[in-house]
Amino acid sequence: MGPHPAVAAIRLAVRRVLHDLLDEHRAAHPTAAPPTAPDAHTPLTPLVLVACSGGADSMALASALAFEARKLPVRAGGITVDHGLQDGSDTRAAEVAERMTALGLTPSEAVAVTVGREGGPEAAARDARYAALDAAAERHGAAAVLLGHTRDDQAETVLLGLARGSGIRSLSGMAAVSGATRRYRRPFLQLDRQTVRKACVAQELAVWDDPHNADPAYTRSRLRHEGLPALEKALGKGVVEALARTAQLSRDDADALDTWAADAETAVRDEAGALECAKLFGLPPAVRRRVLRRAVIAEGAPAGSLFARHIEEVDRLVTGWRGQGTINLPGRVEARRQGGRLVIRQG
Repeated sequence: MGPHPAVAAIRLAVRRVLHDLLDEHRAAHPTAAPPTAPDAHTPLTPLVLVACSGGADSMALASALAFEARKLPVRAGGITVDHGLQDGSDTRAAEVAERMTALGLTPSEAVAVTVGREGGPEAAARDARYAALDAAAERHGAAAVLLGHTRDDQAETVLLGLARGSGIRSLSGMAAVSGATRRYRRPFLQLDRQTVRKACVAQELAVWDDPHNADPAYTRSRLRHEGLPALEKALGKGVVEALARTAQLSRDDADALDTWAADAETAVRDEAGALECAKLFGLPPAVRRRVLRRAVIAEGAPAGSLFARHIEEVDRLVTGWRGQGTINLPGRVEARRQGGRLVIRQG
């Protein structure tokens, strides 16, 4: 008798990601000798970490990684991040690390972080968490970090992007592979939250439900418990699946436009490298704004703090020039029009 259908589904999703990782590593190490055992420490036995909060999604992911890694030349470990935002969070993080060790994940460790205030509590916690995961991956030499985001999380992300009015990139949601070095992998983006929870029940995995996930003080929590149910009541079932499809279609379009913008950027600069307003004006608006966003980020503006309204103000220096003055942007970056050129620099 095979595993429960939900367990089989999560294992298959993780197996596919691990095979992709192994293909990438073999391509990067073409002359390395094949490993003699799954846990042999060679260039072809990459370490894969799972980011585990102790919730159902990440515990199911940790269990599937431990199971699949035993059959492949992959080492598997786990990291849990203690945000320090609730009483007893350190004890809970230590328990999660122990559960990961019991699953066979080595190394398994709990990392404490200090959450700031910039961008609001949710954004600040996310920034602190990813910084800790990046540091852990560097410290252990991990090839990848697996994240337990599901199709439901993707739908919520698309709706949040729509509410911000930040353009097609926001509607593209979370990528299956992300990070500058393709570090982050999300195996569960095609699986719904119910399937993942069923897998935990079938395996009798102990899980922890974060009370913040049900706290209406948090935007995502309100969307999860009030917004999406209201949409499904008004529009019928299938809203989550439709939003996830929207994310993929939007990502494909956004990727194509980003490539176009990268190619166009060279053509709109003069011999000294300055952006020429006349040439920028001739670009399609979607491409031009991407060129401007790239230029502003290159001068030091934090991408996470740069919103559509900032780029629209810079764009007006090109398309609606009326002698307006310097535009102040995040990261102390300034943009102004001077002699038919767009000057973007840190002030």
